[in-house]
Amino acid sequence: MKAHLTHLFEQALEQLKKDGLFSADTDVLPQINHTRDARFGDFACNLAMQLAKPAKQNPRVLAEKIIAALPASEHVDKVEIAGPGFINIFVHKASRFAVINQILEQKADFGRSQIGQGQSVQVEFISANPTGPLHVGHGRGAAYGAALASLLRSAGFQVSCEYYVNDAGRQMDILATSVWLRYLDFCGESFAFPSNGYQGDYVQDIAATLHRENAGLYHHAAAAVFADVPADTPDGGDKELHIDGLIKNAQQLLGDKGYRAVFDLALNTVLADIKRDTQAFGVNFDQWFSERSLTESGIVEKSVNTLKEKGFTYEQNGALWFRSTEFGDEKDRVLVRDDGRTTYFASDVAYHLNKLERGFDKLINIWGADHTWLCAACTRCNDGAGRGS
Repeated sequence: MKAHLTHLFEQALEQLKKDGLFSADTDVLPQINHTRDARFGDFACNLAMQLAKPAKQNPRVLAEKIIAALPASEHVDKVEIAGPGFINIFVHKASRFAVINQILEQKADFGRSQIGQGQSVQVEFISANPTGPLHVGHGRGAAYGAALASLLRSAGFQVSCEYYVNDAGRQMDILATSVWLRYLDFCGESFAFPSNGYQGDYVQDIAATLHRENAGLYHHAAAAVFADVPADTPDGGDKELHIDGLIKNAQQLLGDKGYRAVFDLALNTVLADIKRDTQAFGVNFDQWFSERSLTESGIVEKSVNTLKEKGFTYEQNGALWFRSTEFGDEKDRVLVRDDGRTTYFASDVAYHLNKLERGFDKLINIWGADHTWLCAACTRCNDGAGRGS
């Protein structure tokens, strides 16, 4: 009904242009709103007040001319002027329920359109780090993303739903190392678990699977595991340096093959749990995109080099920074740490370059309500907490 009334007032405006009351380039969209009180009609329009100044007329006088120019409509019972120049519209009672017949006739097609026909849209949502199970907070992104995708499809868009899997970076190394340390518990080793490790029961479960399927294959003495590792926070040390030292020793002791086996078991177990939860929630993704594939394909290096070539980077304290403040950001962001490792942000730049290269017409990112680029100024970690955090 609002669309119908808007069209009536647009026709009235065109007629007044022909009558010479307004210039041909006068372009105002009539605003139709529900009235707060049914005594003043069903809808109200403030077009007379919008146009009073360019027409150089009193709003109420102009409202009378607008009403006189309104085309007849079987849906409109009467039109009145109120207050300083509001135009109140009373709709026929039968017309108020006409939509019911339309719904019954169109059934599942009711409300659908082809506004987006021929356009492709990618909607990325949830994308929580696969370092643990989804929690209730992730349900917000799941519900919002799935609803938006359905709405876009109803409007004729070709929609692709995507979950970005952060299967690379320091947080995943912390998960893999945490699983391995719990595995060593099953092997009989005794030590203090790092305060910055992943503590959940799911880590114990993955470690139990690792031990059950591999027995002592990945067993190393605790003395070797903690050799030359900086003290943890409870001992007056640095929990970040402590966990980084453990990650380094895990990689050296297990070797590429062994470490990758532990890493992949942790990743695949958590990811399978996430997929079960999203499916149970009624959310299905067309694509589960691996962050690790960005590094392996070389697109991270390519995107960083592109930013360098365009003059959007600079070096400071041994790290490479992106001049994001030139694009409205509150501070610049680290792309490459002082130890040569790329940041989460660099992977995100590469990921969006990849999205653009896939040819989508529109890209929509749905992030967590509290999402931010955590630790952006820190050149040691700067992994952030993931989109869905």
